[in-house]
Amino acid sequence: MEEFRRSYSRLCRESGAEPQEAVLQQLHQLPRGRLDLATQSLTVETCRALGKLLPREMLCTELVLSDCMLSEEGATLLLRGLCASTVLRFLDLKGNNLRAAGAEALGRLLRQNKSIQSLSLEWNSLGTWDDAFATFCGGLAANGTLQQLDLRNNQINHKGAEELALALKGNTTLQQLDLRWNNIGLLGGRALMNCLPSNRTLWRLDLAGNNVPGDVLRAVEQAMGHSQDRLTTFQENQARTHVLSKEVQHLREEKSKQFLDLMETIDKQREEMAKSSSASAARVGQLQEALNERHSIINALKAKLQMTEAALALSEQKAQDLGLLATAEQEQLSLSQRQAKELKLEQQEAAERESKLLRDLSAANEKNLLLQSQVEELERKVRCQQEQLFQTRQELTSTSAELKMRAIQAEERLDMEKRRCRQSLEDSESLRIKEVEHMTRHLEESERAMQERVQRLEAARLSLEEELGRVKAAALSERGQAEEELIKAKNQAHLEERQRLAHLEDKLRLLAQARDEAQGACLQQRQAVAEAQTRASQLGLQVESLRRRLEELQQELSLKDQERVAEVSRVRVELQEQNGRLQAELAAQEALREKAAALERQLKVMASDHREALLDRESENASLREKLRLREAEIARIRDEEAQRASFLQNAVLAYVQGSPVRTLSPPK
Repeated sequence: MEEFRRSYSRLCRESGAEPQEAVLQQLHQLPRGRLDLATQSLTVETCRALGKLLPREMLCTELVLSDCMLSEEGATLLLRGLCASTVLRFLDLKGNNLRAAGAEALGRLLRQNKSIQSLSLEWNSLGTWDDAFATFCGGLAANGTLQQLDLRNNQINHKGAEELALALKGNTTLQQLDLRWNNIGLLGGRALMNCLPSNRTLWRLDLAGNNVPGDVLRAVEQAMGHSQDRLTTFQENQARTHVLSKEVQHLREEKSKQFLDLMETIDKQREEMAKSSSASAARVGQLQEALNERHSIINALKAKLQMTEAALALSEQKAQDLGLLATAEQEQLSLSQRQAKELKLEQQEAAERESKLLRDLSAANEKNLLLQSQVEELERKVRCQQEQLFQTRQELTSTSAELKMRAIQAEERLDMEKRRCRQSLEDSESLRIKEVEHMTRHLEESERAMQERVQRLEAARLSLEEELGRVKAAALSERGQAEEELIKAKNQAHLEERQRLAHLEDKLRLLAQARDEAQGACLQQRQAVAEAQTRASQLGLQVESLRRRLEELQQELSLKDQERVAEVSRVRVELQEQNGRLQAELAAQEALREKAAALERQLKVMASDHREALLDRESENASLREKLRLREAEIARIRDEEAQRASFLQNAVLAYVQGSPVRTLSPPK
């Protein structure tokens, strides 16, 4: 750590600036890998030096830079240096008023850094610049290690919420996202709600104080509930997998123990067999040596007997030698027989032992095969869960580390807040009074503005309702007029059609009468012809003239038939045209009906928009009332603390006055 301080001092001096004493003190007191520079006004040179040194420091896992008033250049230099860090887990940049450059630098940090798991960005202004916040969201989508992100009070609007929704669709590690006290609104809430089904890791999303309607909040809470249920089931599966892995490990250990015991017994039996075989071989060798010795003794005796046979009688010596030889041969035969029997017994025992060992070995092999099959089945069951076990172990370690980090961070924040309150209470009496007055004035003005806005909205709502009534009345009147016109047109068409049909029927009757007259004339002419046939020779000329007349009449009749067919076709064409006009009028009536339906839909949309606007205003009013209540509670708490402090000071002054020596030496009045 001394080397870190020396490097920091050297870099600051190289850049032409003096190192900050507060930073040196914090570097000297660096506890357990945590660098806390909260409420320290860091210069650009300090940020540059820290950005160069922190990636090389392998002990710093937590970096707290809350309320440090970082400039845009300083924040950019520091975050650029942290991109190469591999050990940093927690980064706190609360209350630094980061803007466009800071948002872009944070986007690069999230895209390049592979170690940060928790990032706090509360009380900044990242959402005021749409392009820069889009860059930040792109980095969040590409990040693969971040698990907690705090974006409270960052002025994020509905466009920023849409960018966040796109980032959440691509992110696969973020688990907790805090978006309280922003400006997300209805559109942003819906965008975030629509992205949740495609995200499987996020299980906590806070949207309080964002003017989001209640149904969207309930939908988000329901989705988070499903995510938490999925997480609990995953943890249960992890626990079950852990138990199964322990059981499999226990079975493996038992199997290995049984196999080792079996191998030990086999080795012992083999050693015993080797010992017995070596003992039998040694015994056989000893017997063979004894036989060899006996043979040598016998040879020596033979030689001695041969040497002494010359002095003795041949018969007696031969008989004695034969008796000795017979006894020696008998002894040798008995010894060889005993040795052969013992060898056979030992071989039988060895064969029995070997067969027993082979049976035990086969049984052990069968048991081993059964155990191997069971182990293979368990391994097949466990293989599909080993990756999940590894991931869940990593998540468990990360969550435990995060919980420890949070506990330590909470304790340190509590101590820091206590010190900050103690320091600020001495200098903030007049500032608090002014702030209270300013806040009350601001709240009164905002309340008046909201009341005026509500009145304007009420007036707009009344005007819209009046206009809706007028439009409905106009639509009803137009609909009634159109229906009356349609009925009149239908009646008129029916009358015209009836008149034309009557006219055509009259024409047909006239034509039929003319045809009947022509037929009667034809009959008369035929009768005349029949009568004239008797006078054929005399009336030939008259018959020819009558025939010509008949042909002319037939031509006239055919012409009249053609005229009747043409008139009927013309009437049909006129009827078709009339039907076409009626269909056009019906289409116009349908268009009027569709227009009326469109007006009704537009009125419904306007009414729903008005209701949503009223809901938004009501949520804004509720949030303002909540802020006012929190401010009033804080003012009451500050007043109580000031009263306690005044009482403590009064008691201290009284105690000092009562215990001072001046009071004892002063003369009585």
